Amino acid sequence: MDLILLFFIFVLAAFLGLELISKVPSQLHTPLMSGSNAISGITVVGALLAIRAEEQGTMGTVLGVAALIFATVNVVGGYVVTDRMLQMFKKKGK
Repeated sequence: MDLILLFFIFVLAAFLGLELISKVPSQLHTPLMSGSNAISGITVVGALLAIRAEEQGTMGTVLGVAALIFATVNVVGGYVVTDRMLQMFKKKGK
């Protein structure tokens, strides 16, 4: 029963996130991505705690590793995009 509830929360969060991001104007996507790096950083910490927890079993460890990989990719990608955006505002030297 707990797994079904957690899956329901996951699907609800994914749907809510998709609806929220689709309503944001394109000019605000990069600042929102920069802000989401902090949230993904929290996800990395939570994933590390899930991996370490012994009472979760194998499924909890697998989901923790998946969360760690996805959150790390999100953090690194967000910083790369933010860096590219900031490079657009620098003056080009001759």
